[in-house]
Amino acid sequence: MAVRRREFIAGGAAVAWPLAARAQQAAKPPRLAMFHPAIPPALLTETGGGSAWRAFFGELRRLGYVEGQSLIIERYWAEGRHDRYAEVVREIVTRNPDVIVTGTNTVVTVFKAATGTIPIVAFMLDPLQAGLVTNLHRPGGNLTGITLDAGIEIWGKRLEFLKEAIPSMQKAVFLGMRGGWEGSVGQVLRGAAARLGISLAFVFPQEGKPSEIERVFDAIAEQRPDAVLVSGEGDLTPTAQLIAELVVKKRLPTICPYRDYVGSRRADGLCARSHGAVQAVGR
Repeated sequence: MAVRRREFIAGGAAVAWPLAARAQQAAKPPRLAMFHPAIPPALLTETGGGSAWRAFFGELRRLGYVEGQSLIIERYWAEGRHDRYAEVVREIVTRNPDVIVTGTNTVVTVFKAATGTIPIVAFMLDPLQAGLVTNLHRPGGNLTGITLDAGIEIWGKRLEFLKEAIPSMQKAVFLGMRGGWEGSVGQVLRGAAARLGISLAFVFPQEGKPSEIERVFDAIAEQRPDAVLVSGEGDLTPTAQLIAELVVKKRLPTICPYRDYVGSRRADGLCARSHGAVQAVGR
């Protein structure tokens, strides 16, 4: 199965995991374990948790899987703490659910090491580049899902978009987790910044908690950058609305990877949509 967003949401879930077959063999509904590193379990519903999760639950319902009736869902999270990933993953695998639904490359890597038999459906950034699969069309093994990344080069493009929107830009800040900055994303961004003559700094939160995000934005404001780039890592997803509110409050032109960052009415009214899922917040 191809690891593609459109195919998966349009019905690929029906062939991604053998829920129907296993349900026929079991006396009770199939069991789905859902894990997000930073989104509280109470928000992983058809009405919360972000547009991707809402679409996922909507597709489950369309396929006839209704929680509490034809499907059992067990929800987990790691409170935004990377040091808890292995612990939670072990608990989930020990419970042996029919399928695991999760997200972020770091988490998927831990799950792949923990089980080679339980089907894993994952929201991932470029899984090929991360070494999670060897072929997008035929992932193989027990891993499938969707990729939310248009390719690593898009990060350089986002910096170019900001430069086009703010020709006088000389200094920008990248807000993300340390792993992204030290990996290929940071490499692409630093190369693009050098080409564009932009000084690019990096600020990262220790955790994705609101208090930590507020602290980070105070640090960003002190640097007085011309613009901010927000990473697409799942650690920041739960605070997407807070990030949008802070960039508006501090009047920081910002480009974000997903529409959820400007989902609130207040933020959306101050944002210019650009290139699909990319939004730029103007002064």
